[in-house]
Amino acid sequence: MSVEQHAMEIKWQAENAKSQSGKSSASDESVTLLSVPKIKLQVAILEGTTHRSLMLAPGHLENTAWPGDPGNSVIAGHRDTFFRHVHELTKGDDIYVRRGTREYHYVVVSKSIVAPDDIAVTYPTKDSRLTLVTCYPTYYIGPAPKRLVIVAALQAGSGTAAAASTAGSKASQ
Repeated sequence: MSVEQHAMEIKWQAENAKSQSGKSSASDESVTLLSVPKIKLQVAILEGTTHRSLMLAPGHLENTAWPGDPGNSVIAGHRDTFFRHVHELTKGDDIYVRRGTREYHYVVVSKSIVAPDDIAVTYPTKDSRLTLVTCYPTYYIGPAPKRLVIVAALQAGSGTAAAASTAGSKASQ
C-alpha cells in the first residue's frame, strides 16, 4: 500500500513538472490526489473500487463524474486504512483534489449514515460535488452494518493551477 502510494505521488510530481514546462498536457489518465488537511490525509486515488484497488488507494467509483467535472464524483475508501479519520470531518471542512495541473477546492456540506444498499448517494447530480463513502461504524469489528457519507460542494473559482510542490509531503494512511 505504501509503496504504491509513493509511486503514484512520484508520478504525479513528474506529470506536473512536464505540464508546467509545457511539454505535456494532463489527461484523465493522470494521477489524482485527494488532500484533507483537517485529518492530515494526502493520498492518490485509483479508478475503480475493486478489492485490489481499494487495498492500494481510495477508489473513484466508475461512471461518476471526475473531481472538478460537473456532477457527483464518488470516492470510496476503507475505514481501517485511508479513510480511518474521515468520520472526524464536519460541515465547513476543506477537501482538495489535484487532478492534472488543476486543484479543486471542496467544502463539506453534510455528513450522514446510510444503509449499505442506499445507492442514492452515488446518483448523478446537477451540481459539482465530491462524495466520500466508507463503512461505519469506524471501529466496528467485522463487516460494518452502515455507510458513512461525506458530501462536499465544489467552491467557486476552483480549478486553478496546482503547485507541484504541494504534493511533496508523504501520503497518509
